[in-house]
Amino acid sequence: MTLFVGLGNPGSQYEETRHNIGFKVIDALIEKHEARDISKSAFHGELYRTVSTLFLKPTTYMNLSGKSVLPVKQFFKVEMENIIVIHDDIDLPFGAVRFKRGGGHGGHNGLKSIDSMIGKEYLRIRIGVGKPEHKSQVADYVLQAFVPEEMQQIDALVSHVAEAADALLHWDLNEVKSRYSLKSIGGLVQ
Repeated sequence: MTLFVGLGNPGSQYEETRHNIGFKVIDALIEKHEARDISKSAFHGELYRTVSTLFLKPTTYMNLSGKSVLPVKQFFKVEMENIIVIHDDIDLPFGAVRFKRGGGHGGHNGLKSIDSMIGKEYLRIRIGVGKPEHKSQVADYVLQAFVPEEMQQIDALVSHVAEAADALLHWDLNEVKSRYSLKSIGGLVQ
């Protein structure tokens, strides 16, 4: 069983924010796979499944994402190497896509929460959302909507990451990295 976790915040006011790009990718995967809703209050999130795959959108708010991941991991006995977390990353330029197993949380509160609940050795799909000018602006920045120029490219980016997520079900990590890593959105829309 593979578990894809998209990070974000519940509520319509957060839908188009940088922090919710993980939710957007999970929505695309749910639609593509025609996954069925199996959400339960114990999972603290929206949970969908196919025969061999789970798709989770924690509804705990970003800072408590691990509170949703842990019960799903335990209930379905998902091995650490089969957990893939999709999240925004301010240390990458807008539209960059990177893959990484384990490592630090880089100040990302969603990852910090997951690390504290299940450990760090899960796979991450990091989606660049750009960075504010000053470190003090990070909290406000990730909760802002993408600017209009970025919004025009979001569908292509989400589609690319969803395709990469699917590829992880069939190929090894190095193959996926070589085919799907992006330095910027420019790599997609040339």
